[in-house]
Amino acid sequence: MMRSLYSGVSGLQNHQTRMDVIGNNISNVNTAGFKRGRVNFQDMISQQTAGAAKPTSEVGGVNPKEVGLGMTVAAIDTVFTQGNLQSTGISTDVAIQGNGFFLEKSGEKSYYTRAGAFGVDSEGTLVNPANGFRVQGWMAREVNGEQVLRTSASTEDLIIPIGSKDPAKATQNVNFACNLNKNTPEIPEEGATEADVVKGTWATEFKVYDSFGNEHNLSVNFTRVVGQPNQWTANVVVDRDETLEDPNATQTRIGLGTTDGVENQFTIAFDNMGTLASVTDSAGNVSNPNGEIILQASFDVAGANANEDGTPYRQTMNINLGTIGSAINTVTQSASQSSTKAFYQDGYTMGYLDNFKIDSSGVITGVYSNGTNRTIGQLAMATFTNQGGLEKAGDNTFVESNNSGVANIGVSGVAGKGSLLAGALEMSNVDLTEQFTDMIVTQRGFQSNAKTIQTADTLLDTVLSLKR
Repeated sequence: MMRSLYSGVSGLQNHQTRMDVIGNNISNVNTAGFKRGRVNFQDMISQQTAGAAKPTSEVGGVNPKEVGLGMTVAAIDTVFTQGNLQSTGISTDVAIQGNGFFLEKSGEKSYYTRAGAFGVDSEGTLVNPANGFRVQGWMAREVNGEQVLRTSASTEDLIIPIGSKDPAKATQNVNFACNLNKNTPEIPEEGATEADVVKGTWATEFKVYDSFGNEHNLSVNFTRVVGQPNQWTANVVVDRDETLEDPNATQTRIGLGTTDGVENQFTIAFDNMGTLASVTDSAGNVSNPNGEIILQASFDVAGANANEDGTPYRQTMNINLGTIGSAINTVTQSASQSSTKAFYQDGYTMGYLDNFKIDSSGVITGVYSNGTNRTIGQLAMATFTNQGGLEKAGDNTFVESNNSGVANIGVSGVAGKGSLLAGALEMSNVDLTEQFTDMIVTQRGFQSNAKTIQTADTLLDTVLSLKR
């Protein structure tokens, strides 16, 4: 009789624990990145009133006789099933689709979270604005003019340089492609009218930049070589008319491998298939027999300091006409409308960081006012051998425990880590239907255990009333 009393008490206490967990789940139904808890029960030790007996030649075996002494909580698990993703439109909100956690730090203490509601503080550091924990990742470093990420290094604070400058860059490479019309008329050497010149010239213009970020106009005019069916002359001019009489001329020069001793013209030849064959500059230098044809062009930069020898400072850039024998991203000659033009150059003026975006790999890219994009950094992610062994530390965070394993820190999409979605948050994985069903079952279990205690009490009262 006393055993049933204490069994009922254990049932009341542990069903109350289960109700506490359910209440916590329901209270966090709208907490971003929250992972619900689950209570599992198990029976306690049983008191054996008679042991088991093995079969003999006369009788069969006898099972043990045991009276259970109640129940206890076997485990309170954290269930890490995927929550639904909710679009927020906020660029600093990031959701994880799949396994993994964001890494945050407070001093040297590491925290792990699924809630990606981040923001930027007054110093540009990417933080959790609720508690100031700093989001961890890797900052890009500039190597030979290129932004490089070293994700094998230790993680560090991510700093978004809002309002920072992107210095002007001089144009170093200009790429030409597409077609020169085989049927373009030749310009007569004598007696050519202005109309003849216009009809026989394919004029192209493209913007390039000097080291100050000033914009210049690169003009390349193509005309047929008289008497040579597959040859064209290209006249290259930066900014102004190229005449020796003009004191303000930029003195554009273009050549193969050098701009010394050359003028501002070159001759381009095609084979009978209409593909690029060779180039000859004004000094008679001939291009390589195969591969890409790259010419050097130079021009005076107004307002720049003169060289040590007193000569004007000249800016040099490469003009790429494409690959010999190829029709892809290369200047060609066929009997169709001319379309050759410059389609790429790598210079730009100075700009300021206007915005930034995060891709599915966690790479943070800065968008500058001059139209350039630069890699700023990359978010770090952590996975664990046993994520169920993590301890909850409040503020939607977890910390390592003895049974979680050590954090495996890396980038999105590698070693089982999920992908990221910017402008969204992961919702709580609490299912209200399931929780209310569990609440009903828990309530009935609690009531049933209470009834057990009441019944045991009635039996004790009957015993006490035997002698009256």
